[in-house]
Amino acid sequence: MGKDWNIIGHQWAVELLSGQIKSNRIRHAYLILGPPGIGKYELALAFSKAFNCLNPPKTAVFCGECRVCRQFDRGQHPDLFPLERNEGDKDIKVGAMRSLMRSLSLAPYDAEYRVALISNMQHASISASNALLKTLEEPPKKVIFLLTAEIAENLPATIASRCELVLLRSVKVNILAEELISRGVDKDQARLLAHISGGRPAYAMELQSDPALLSQRTEWLNSQDTLLNADRRTRFDFAQELSKDKTMFRQLLFTWISFWHDVLIRSSQANTRLENLDRESQIDELATRIPQHDIHLFISDLQNTLSLIDTNINLRLAAEVLLLKMPY
Repeated sequence: MGKDWNIIGHQWAVELLSGQIKSNRIRHAYLILGPPGIGKYELALAFSKAFNCLNPPKTAVFCGECRVCRQFDRGQHPDLFPLERNEGDKDIKVGAMRSLMRSLSLAPYDAEYRVALISNMQHASISASNALLKTLEEPPKKVIFLLTAEIAENLPATIASRCELVLLRSVKVNILAEELISRGVDKDQARLLAHISGGRPAYAMELQSDPALLSQRTEWLNSQDTLLNADRRTRFDFAQELSKDKTMFRQLLFTWISFWHDVLIRSSQANTRLENLDRESQIDELATRIPQHDIHLFISDLQNTLSLIDTNINLRLAAEVLLLKMPY
């Protein structure tokens, strides 16, 4: 069934959702949870196509070729309403949420159900969340709400309680590597991508389809290697460049957090797989040179910076403080 939906891993989730389609017991709202790159949006979109496809090969499976499937893939179907935070905005605005709610009050135009696909619901403002809550309390007929978020605790409990929760976890690295190989990825590359992604299928596929992302990761890790031995002026210059792009800053933090988790694993001699296999020698060297306490502290600094990056914090100041705390 997972292959029918073109989903890597998360077999249980596909079986759960497809079973509800088969038994005609689709819920009015779902909250799909998991870390970035785990495949939340991909699962939500596959689910939407499975109950709206015009020519399903069998029940709860979509053809991928009919008008509805193609338009859903492009995000352009009149009964699909994707909503996420606009680039540069702090949150999902209440005006956008209210506009969505008004659109959903109408009957489906072409599909079986109208679908509201709200990505990263944790970014919704309080007013936007309240606007959604009012609709969830009295949901319109023939409308399915599909919300995604990283963890339920980041959302109002009143919203989470009105949704069926679907919690996605990382796929085992060997299973993800096998899936990538079955899709034509070179064996060694598949193994590397599975590890770098930490078992997150959507992120692994994104890395595979866009070589620039892998190149950017290499550049960030090379820069980190330089900064570890750099003076304060060099670090401040890097902080200035880093602060110019919030999205890049966030992605760099994810990359560095992954790397330093590996350093901590080796420092503590834990029997746990590394994610950054191609950096194993550097990881081993740092695990030997840097006290474990300092490694813990820097990981905490990285995570704190990541949590602050979507607030009104001064990005340059945040970058400078972080880089000053980087071990020498």
